[in-house]
Amino acid sequence: MTSYDRRDLGLLLLRLGTGGVLAAHGAQKLFGWFGGHGIAGTGQFMESVGYAPGRASATAAGLAETGGGTLLALGLATPAAGAAAAGAMAGAAAVHTPNGFFNQEGGYEYAATLGLAAVGLAVSGPGRLSLDHVLGHRFDRGWMVPAALAATAAGTALVVGARAQRLRRAKEGEQDPLFEE
Repeated sequence: MTSYDRRDLGLLLLRLGTGGVLAAHGAQKLFGWFGGHGIAGTGQFMESVGYAPGRASATAAGLAETGGGTLLALGLATPAAGAAAAGAMAGAAAVHTPNGFFNQEGGYEYAATLGLAAVGLAVSGPGRLSLDHVLGHRFDRGWMVPAALAATAAGTALVVGARAQRLRRAKEGEQDPLFEE
């Protein structure tokens, strides 16, 4: 087996693992599968952590995870798939950031890992064992990588920024106790 073959096999395994996990997480949000709460329950959660409207936020996150994950696993439209998944993970990481880095403390470690893997696949490409390769890389052109990542970064910055602003406004109405009991 040549190193080129090993690279393709490694990319396939990374795509299947990362894409499969992302697709399953998205299916929890969209359909309530795998112990998830579906659009209604996820929408309520999204509202509670500052993403509004909750139902639309749940749908967007679910589609980015399910669609991006499925496309990554297939190796199809890899730049857009990786960017969409990374955007969803950036939104998730924003929720977990106050808890620190490590997942065991509720931190952003897991979301960051999935997001970085998705970006890495978008940048590296899917390898020869992919639908992009079979289709002559019609949906995996070099210019698509920076375009997809830039568009997703801009959209994610707007959504996460609006969430932060909502959380700040909600906190302004709260007052710390004057005296400790």
